[in-house]
Amino acid sequence: MTYDTLAVTIGKGLCRISFDRPEAGNAINDQMIRELTQVLNICVCDAGSDGKPVSIVVLEGNAEIFCAGGDFQAVSDSGAAGDPEPLYEIWRLLSEGPFITISVVKGRVNAGGVGFVAACDIVIAEQRATFGLSELLFGLFPACVLPFLVRRIGHQKAHYMTLMTKPVSAHDAAASGLVDVVAENADAALRQHLTRLQHLNRQAIASYKCYMASCSGNPERDKVAALTANRTFFSDPSVVAGIQRYVSELKFPWEA
Repeated sequence: MTYDTLAVTIGKGLCRISFDRPEAGNAINDQMIRELTQVLNICVCDAGSDGKPVSIVVLEGNAEIFCAGGDFQAVSDSGAAGDPEPLYEIWRLLSEGPFITISVVKGRVNAGGVGFVAACDIVIAEQRATFGLSELLFGLFPACVLPFLVRRIGHQKAHYMTLMTKPVSAHDAAASGLVDVVAENADAALRQHLTRLQHLNRQAIASYKCYMASCSGNPERDKVAALTANRTFFSDPSVVAGIQRYVSELKFPWEA
């Protein structure tokens, strides 16, 4: 697939999306939003060239920068930032879509770039990566980022990060919950994750993420949904067959 702002490969159940605007710090513009929307919709509705449904989506930048946020040059040229809803929908799809989403961060992340990170299921960062919200310096605030960031790190930590406007280190981001894994080599850490994640069933991933999106963490409030989900998957013949096979042959569902 050929895009102007992205480098994309899809195959063997994996979609890798690299932001590819190095001259602009991988900043988000309208073209990038359109192309990301198209790629993610392919992942939702379609399969790769090998016919295997996409179950993992990986977002990457380059060694120096993951994503600098919104394209200030485009805003300066047009005098407007455009409609924020398409980008918000991309983050919502990363958060709730029927696939595992992983951000691999090697360098700097700022502003809207934090939105991509906060929306993903798993975040792997190299030790030199940094994460910042600079919006208040310019008289605005990260309104669309915050719903995803608050869910990931909590209200007060997101509040402090927004107010301070300064970048935080990968280790500090991990301490807050924004980053899951800090690695010396993010590519090696990604390979280790994919070795395990690639065995997960897309239908199970989709059901799980749908359930988690509505899970409040309140046992009483969540009881009906929890019991319904449990009864549903234990009444699925393929689930029961997989359990029976493991008991009798000690083989996982994906093993020949």
